[in-house]
Amino acid sequence: MEPSPAVVPAAPSPPPARTVNVLLFAVAGAVTVANIYFPQPLLAAVARGLEVSERTAGLVASAAQIGYALGILLLVPLADTARLRRLTSALLALTTASLLVAAAAPDVVTLTLATLALSTTTVLPQILTPVAAVLAGPGRQGRVVGLVGLGLTLGSTLSRTVSGAVTDASGSWRAAYVVAAAATAALLWVLPRRLPERMGARPADRRRSSYLRLLAGLPGLLAAHRELRISALLGACVFAAFSVFWSVLAFHLAAPPLGYGPGAAGLFGVLTLPAALLSAVAGPMADRYGARAVNAGGLAAAGLGLGVAGFAPYSPVALVAGANLLVVGVSSCQVASQARIFAIGRAVAARVNTVFMLATFGGGALGSLVGSWLYTAYGWSAALLAAGACVAVAGLVVAVVARPVVPSCGPDATREAGGIRSSTSQERTPQGET
Repeated sequence: MEPSPAVVPAAPSPPPARTVNVLLFAVAGAVTVANIYFPQPLLAAVARGLEVSERTAGLVASAAQIGYALGILLLVPLADTARLRRLTSALLALTTASLLVAAAAPDVVTLTLATLALSTTTVLPQILTPVAAVLAGPGRQGRVVGLVGLGLTLGSTLSRTVSGAVTDASGSWRAAYVVAAAATAALLWVLPRRLPERMGARPADRRRSSYLRLLAGLPGLLAAHRELRISALLGACVFAAFSVFWSVLAFHLAAPPLGYGPGAAGLFGVLTLPAALLSAVAGPMADRYGARAVNAGGLAAAGLGLGVAGFAPYSPVALVAGANLLVVGVSSCQVASQARIFAIGRAVAARVNTVFMLATFGGGALGSLVGSWLYTAYGWSAALLAAGACVAVAGLVVAVVARPVVPSCGPDATREAGGIRSSTSQERTPQGET
């Protein structure tokens, strides 16, 4: 409930709202998240160019996922207290330098280490999303998060197509890394000056929030905020289902009777662009109808998509339709879940996003492992049943756990979003902080 003005003294007025350059945030997110995904179509060319096996070249893709998870855990929490312009400039500069090292890598070890480094520092999308939500303010967070999320979806999808085209045109996989370095460096001259100096933490919070205390406070945030627990569980479930599908699709397309080449799975990324664009409406819908309603609709779409792909496994039209339904469903769920957690409070926006994304990527990693094992052992239908089970668990979370809490009979004059207010005029640390 709203705190009673008669009991709690008025809080200091929040900083004046700033205009959110959503297009810039979306483009910056697309460019930086592309650094994780554009090497995937190049692995065969890397194996030939560096004279290693394809399994060894696959270490590059693994290093990208490991590095991104490390960056989310170790760097994203800094956005709550650090100077955003300085932090953003440092991350973009380090990512550009690592991309250039990768482009000149003489062996696969150097390329793998450079990929680990650049994927650790290219976590800007997970910083820009909470910053955009904080700048948007209540009532517009869903819309802004949805548009920035659309940029991330397009970046991850189209990066594979662009890097393949650049490699084909130039004859060398190294050219794709050079292009990525140039695009990242261009952001260095544009993005930092359009960001606020800080996210919004109070000076007293910044003074007492050391780096180690920021990391140590992450479990406390999960324990303190029901909204974060709900969104983290939903994120893990839906991304596990998503990863099961995409981790086995290439094998399914290559197997008889379809027998498509390796380019077919990449083409599916382009064919799901309609779903990616459609998912942009999830943000405004979350603002209007609430995150729970959008979660429910997204899960229905994802479940329908898995059903279509499962009941007509050898129909290219059905597989494309199922993939589109899955993409729009999962993207909508993610946008709604992030809108839910950003309502917790601006002082902890980056850290709650860290917890959410760690849960999401953890579910995705588990989904990839389970999906690949099930497909190898039992085939396409078994893998899709596992994905459907993940969606079903998420549905139970939305139906049972995410139901609105019945308010107490009396007003709670001490609680407010993101923290606890004492009966004095001084504010205390947000819940979950140490």
